[in-house]
Amino acid sequence: MEKVVLVTGSSKGIGKATAIEFAKKGYKVIINYLTDKENAEKLSDYLEQEYKVETLLIKADVSDEMQVKNMIKEVIDKYGKIDVLVNNAGIAIDKEFEDRTIEDWKRTLEVNTIGTFLVSKYVSEYMIKNKNGKIINVSSTNGINTFFPSSIDYDASKAAINNLTYNLAIQFAPYINVNAVAPGWVNTDMNKELPKELVEEETEKIYKKRFAEPEEIAKVIVFLASEDASYINGTVIKVDGGM
Repeated sequence: MEKVVLVTGSSKGIGKATAIEFAKKGYKVIINYLTDKENAEKLSDYLEQEYKVETLLIKADVSDEMQVKNMIKEVIDKYGKIDVLVNNAGIAIDKEFEDRTIEDWKRTLEVNTIGTFLVSKYVSEYMIKNKNGKIINVSSTNGINTFFPSSIDYDASKAAINNLTYNLAIQFAPYINVNAVAPGWVNTDMNKELPKELVEEETEKIYKKRFAEPEEIAKVIVFLASEDASYINGTVIKVDGGM
């Protein structure tokens, strides 16, 4: 039976690259988006035409519990299972420290951290019932050892995701493997508008002397979802080219 993967926030960036990598493996791919319907539809068409896999588009805000419950129900009603969950949906609101607001903090934590918790909570019910599942959270080195006061709420949300990963691995044992990937700098839309000086400065700190491509992160995610990673659990893997 073909496996089913749900990738949140998969209309672009790491999420899009991850959906493509799973499609290459023959997975049925659930494409979740919130605002970027056009790119989500383009991705769906591409996966179905290029890799001959079935896709399902679902608009849902991962920070909204009812929308999450409805999303999971729609997948289960159609496929009866979810084999792999990739918690990729996230936002970053970069501002100078003194301009940061409580509203910025709330929205960042709601999407990045609470969203990861909510989707994991409702998907896990079915994974535990089937006594099998893989959850991969997309964190960041910003939650480990790369810190920027201008993204202080983002950094905190990613540190929380790392801790959430450890706790969920305990909670869902022994049936679900829960791991996280922590990318460093990646060539995504989120980083397109970075000042040239900052890009050059940060590139110098990376052993590989370049930013990652989304596909390089996606391949690690797909590995963690595979049987080759069956004994990796409760782990956060840095994918940063060396920093």
